[in-house]
Amino acid sequence: MRELAEKELYQALAFAKNQDEDSGRKILEQFQREQPALAQSIFGVFSAVIAQKDQHVAHLFMDLCFDVICVFKHAFGTLPNQQSMGFEWLEKSAALLDTEMQSFMTQPMDSKIRNKLQNRFTERLVESDNQTGLVDFMNASIDELAIEAPTSSKEAIQMAKTMIFVVIQLFGAVYDQANNAKQ
Repeated sequence: MRELAEKELYQALAFAKNQDEDSGRKILEQFQREQPALAQSIFGVFSAVIAQKDQHVAHLFMDLCFDVICVFKHAFGTLPNQQSMGFEWLEKSAALLDTEMQSFMTQPMDSKIRNKLQNRFTERLVESDNQTGLVDFMNASIDELAIEAPTSSKEAIQMAKTMIFVVIQLFGAVYDQANNAKQ
């Protein structure tokens, strides 16, 4: 998947911000119909984990996930249907990302395994054109909340940044997989 140019990213973000309530609801309903496992992971599991730390950060995370859905839809077209891709593929991709992300956490882990996971993660990032502009925009939005609401949990803010990064990576992987399946 190619990285969005600055102008493309701006246009896609403007598309996301210009959705009225009805259009937004339709976009979310379509997303939930076509990618139920991904939707449940993002709006169920990820947001619940963040909400345990800070409810305001969890709400922002869900808003930013909606923006991610709109950005990818505007820039790359309709999200591929989960059934055409197979649930196993999504489950495997999410598990791999989770394992690699754990290597960056402070939890105890064998140093050889940690280094191998971190290196693999870095290699995949370099290969993936990982939408750094979108990640930077989302992180800036999260940082803005931290400034506006200084009582927000620092742990929840860091968790939201990590999770939004994972969401963007998963979306890129879904579109890549769909393009590979077409070829």
